[in-house]
Amino acid sequence: MAIQWKGVFPALTTKFTSDDKLDFPLFEKNLSAQLDAGVEGVILGGTLGEASVLSNEEKFDLVKFTVDKVADKVPVVMNIAEGSTREALKLAAEAEKCGAKGLMMLPPMRYKSDHRETVAYFKAVTESSSLPIMIYNNPIDYKIEVTLDMFAELADNKNIQAVKESTRDVSNVTRMINRFGDRFKILCGVDTIAMEELMLGADGWVAGLVCAFPKETVAVYKLTKSNKIAEALKIYRWFLPLLELDIHPKLVQYIKLAEQEVGIGSENVRAPRLTLTGEERERILLIIRKGITNRPTLL
Repeated sequence: MAIQWKGVFPALTTKFTSDDKLDFPLFEKNLSAQLDAGVEGVILGGTLGEASVLSNEEKFDLVKFTVDKVADKVPVVMNIAEGSTREALKLAAEAEKCGAKGLMMLPPMRYKSDHRETVAYFKAVTESSSLPIMIYNNPIDYKIEVTLDMFAELADNKNIQAVKESTRDVSNVTRMINRFGDRFKILCGVDTIAMEELMLGADGWVAGLVCAFPKETVAVYKLTKSNKIAEALKIYRWFLPLLELDIHPKLVQYIKLAEQEVGIGSENVRAPRLTLTGEERERILLIIRKGITNRPTLL
């Protein structure tokens, strides 16, 4: 299955039981809600997926489970966020064996690689794998920007097909298109500017609050790309207070709490993250419950 790199790609949360095991039944319930809403692919092991606290065995168990459950309806993409090139190569090879149809890749973790090292890292993986790759460009959270000059050096690597644009600068969509045309598909990776970037020419949306509100997310995408801007804005303006939960350091806890409130997830997280308590939990619940109460009727 070739990946089109368009539409909504949920960055799925990893579901845990109360005793810190992978909760596959609950994960499947959420996955089914995403597929029913019409997403175009799913991403495992990203920031929202708590990749930093998952073992490699757990990551591949999730990939195999998801590949089985989606049954070729949509492509399954696995995130790679590693500190060493050697480990990234191992994970890319194993992801392909487990049935993943694509990779999302961050620059090297922990060590702040320079221009030459960052390009070499991506090239090493692309040259070892047949899987298509989406580069995750998030200098705000991960401190390394994949610059336009880096993309120019990577343009001959046909496996590198897309970028998850998370610089939080909407102008970067236009910069990419001006320099590369349609060479790289662009997917917005920041919920609060997704409609804006789609209007500027982004091809898709790697979404966070979709984990709790899949139908609304897909509706915003489809209406925007169909140039039904007024209809999309009506949903998007309702959505924004919820979408802002995606740009907080505790986005995992916030979005998991939203999943729990709508009945397709739980707030269980893995330490060092802790579930919300006290005033913070009440404040986030108020935002979520107000959103649910005022949830728009979709046509």
